[in-house]
Amino acid sequence: MAAKGGLHWSDIPAPALAVLRRGAVLPAHPLALDAERRFDRESQRALSRYYLDAGSGGLAVGVHATQFQIRDVGLYRPVLELARRTADEWTDRPLVMIAGVIGRTEQAVEEARIARELGYHAVLLGLGALKGAGEDELVEHCATVAREMPLVGFYLQTAVGGIPLSRGFWTRFAAIDNVVAIKVAPFNRYKTLDVAFGVAAAGAEERITLYTGNDDHIVADLLTPLGVRVGNRDVTLRFRGGLLGHWSVWTKAAVELLDRVHATVEGGAVPLEMLALDSKVTDCNAVIFDVVNDFRGCIPGCHEVLRRQGLMRTTHCLDPDEVLSPGQSAEIDRLNATYPELTDDAFVAANLERWRA
Repeated sequence: MAAKGGLHWSDIPAPALAVLRRGAVLPAHPLALDAERRFDRESQRALSRYYLDAGSGGLAVGVHATQFQIRDVGLYRPVLELARRTADEWTDRPLVMIAGVIGRTEQAVEEARIARELGYHAVLLGLGALKGAGEDELVEHCATVAREMPLVGFYLQTAVGGIPLSRGFWTRFAAIDNVVAIKVAPFNRYKTLDVAFGVAAAGAEERITLYTGNDDHIVADLLTPLGVRVGNRDVTLRFRGGLLGHWSVWTKAAVELLDRVHATVEGGAVPLEMLALDSKVTDCNAVIFDVVNDFRGCIPGCHEVLRRQGLMRTTHCLDPDEVLSPGQSAEIDRLNATYPELTDDAFVAANLERWRA
């Protein structure tokens, strides 16, 4: 349970909780910087408005795509505050607002309190700072933060700072009463199944909603039931939506894709052409996330798509060395020419002036 003054998942407004449970597009919100690498508030606000008008179910802010370094330059609260205020002012439909929380326990608790103060519903808890910690320490850390805010677990791939987490860890994590969802993003089938088995072993499949963060397997994750057997109990889990850096670009097309997935799942039969979409989306992700260079250009890749659309003024990151890789821009040209149905350039062009106003 949440501590006195903390927020429990049952305190989340019912309409927002329903959005989370059904499954939504939750874009991982980038950080917009100007030519001098200063916080570009106008572009940041335009991005939030774009995601909301594209039909996203909410925003994930202060996460990996927002750049973890925002904490080092005093931007954590301002970035979260601007997103929350923009969402409140721009739309009255139910939204799920998720804040990224990282660091050792003291830092994570403080960030969770900031998120609660600003009106966020849950925190996406990154564990990279606890590399080398034992399972007991990890679980206690998570339970402590859960006393402040509902948790969205986060299995981040090791290539960008995540740590390996066992099936036993996920069982104990899922048993924490204030866990409301898990973003599964190890980019690994075995580790993805570890999360599903953990949730089932904890008997938490009704409370915890799974969101894919496996950008290399988005469509297949959303279409494929996870059938696990725990003891003599068969449990079927599903990914209901995605909390994805990939969905920070071409978000209108992502919303349309998820709508198609939901309709397909509800219809009970998956056409082969839907399965074939997985490889096309993964091809796009390989370029944007710069897989060929071990993800070095993953954040600038997202920025470049948004810059071309006019939503961001630069591709700058807080780290001057974090830039597009050689050949990455030309590969984005290829994506635009090859998969126009997976982009939303016309939608952005028709609304950009209004979002920037």
